[in-house]
Amino acid sequence: MYLSRLILNERNRDARRDLADCQNLHRTIMGAFPQAPAAQDAREHFGVLHRLDAGRDGHPVLLVQSRAAPDWSHLPAGYLLDSGGEPANPACKSIDGGLDALQPGRELLFRVRANPTRKINTRSGPDGRRSNGTRVELHGEQEWLAWLGRKAGQSGFRLLSVRASPAVPDTRVAGLDRITGSRPVANGVNGNGRQRLTFFSVLFEGRLSIADAKLFRAAVEQGIGSGKAYGFGLLSVAPVRAAV
Repeated sequence: MYLSRLILNERNRDARRDLADCQNLHRTIMGAFPQAPAAQDAREHFGVLHRLDAGRDGHPVLLVQSRAAPDWSHLPAGYLLDSGGEPANPACKSIDGGLDALQPGRELLFRVRANPTRKINTRSGPDGRRSNGTRVELHGEQEWLAWLGRKAGQSGFRLLSVRASPAVPDTRVAGLDRITGSRPVANGVNGNGRQRLTFFSVLFEGRLSIADAKLFRAAVEQGIGSGKAYGFGLLSVAPVRAAV
């Protein structure tokens, strides 16, 4: 597994376009990977997850996790902030050693940006098939924390402490509380061939304990929750003595 960190230049037109449209950002990220085998979803095939964070200086930081090593040379000129080489931008490293160290009982700091939802109208039809239903947003800290608690149980970890916030303070990264964009569809809104995308975003941060190493590693590798193509589900972890 690989983890890339890219510091974006919000003055660059292409970077601003991607920051404003989650579908554009997804397309730009996937351009760093080769074509997937026929009939396979490229994001799932290469295990790509990403998250936008705010750097300490306020610049937008894009984290990308993947099973394959990415090639960021396709990015437009000026898309990344000129860091003068310190820190390296982009930066990419293998995280296999850290994944191997995920053992039961270990306590870690964590961060995950998620789209807490529940499904409604999932009744079974006369033929016994269950409808996929519709996802609706959960509202309020109590519902968000209950959602994360359920995901924790399914993903092999226990929550020791957690805080949930729909906003990111002190950042130039606009709109992280609600991620938006659009994608082409056969019959779009008003016949324009595009569907509007809007996702409610909650940032969870805190401390956890690993209960089941196999389930937990799967959650780290595959992400948790819905909207993974649009910046949700990347579960970042770090030793308690370090920052996520």
